[in-house]
Amino acid sequence: MRYYGKVLGGLLGFAMTRHPFGILLGASLGHALDAGWLHRGHSADSARSRLDDAYATLEVSPEASDAEIDRAYRKLIARYHPDRVAGAAEEIRALAEERSRALNAAYDTIMKARRAA
Repeated sequence: MRYYGKVLGGLLGFAMTRHPFGILLGASLGHALDAGWLHRGHSADSARSRLDDAYATLEVSPEASDAEIDRAYRKLIARYHPDRVAGAAEEIRALAEERSRALNAAYDTIMKARRAA
């Protein structure tokens, strides 16, 4: 367990406020830094997670060929395209648009990862 962020935060908190509450506040901020809570998520783990989510969104396995991914994308986008529900209620149109955006993003994520590999 890392501790240097908590110690440094506590010392800086006390130095800035000259109050015991500053130690607590600084140590809390240091803990957030140590635990990685303030990172933006650009690590390899989050990229892998996004790619796994993309495969799940298109309902294909990572071992699927490009043709199978194209076929799954076209099938799902045909099913959830907003034009299919043009006369429906606003909530249903909004859900269809959201699902279409998710499908497009998943397809782009997979194809970008495959081009880079």
